[in-house]
Amino acid sequence: MSTIKTNTLTGTTSAGVINVTGEGGSTTTNLQQGLCKSWSHHSGAGSISDSFNCSHTTDHGSNDNTFSFTNNMGNGTYSVTFGGGQDGATSSFVSYQISDGLNTGSFRFDGGYHDGNGPHNYEWADNCFQVQGDLA
Repeated sequence: MSTIKTNTLTGTTSAGVINVTGEGGSTTTNLQQGLCKSWSHHSGAGSISDSFNCSHTTDHGSNDNTFSFTNNMGNGTYSVTFGGGQDGATSSFVSYQISDGLNTGSFRFDGGYHDGNGPHNYEWADNCFQVQGDLA
């Protein structure tokens, strides 16, 4: 097996297009489209412990935060995946919702839990998100 070492990959047809052939050889994936464009690990109060392409947060209350991107997204149709919780939690499941839509420079969400009596805001100790989509 060979090793390729480089600092830059550029497509031959278009600089931003590099396709990777999938298992079995019948499909391809655009490398740039498949990359995570932003992620964060943070507390419910918005304190970031580690992140990528996340410049800062604004804390609006109990696990209600706005996250701003260092580099904007290309449009407001990107995908955000959330997760979180904490040791000893007794809720049915962790829930998140986008509260102000997806903006190119930021998004706002509320986090909490749902226990059969409706949703409740709660500041989980550990929260995370990943963003997939096009950068500006």
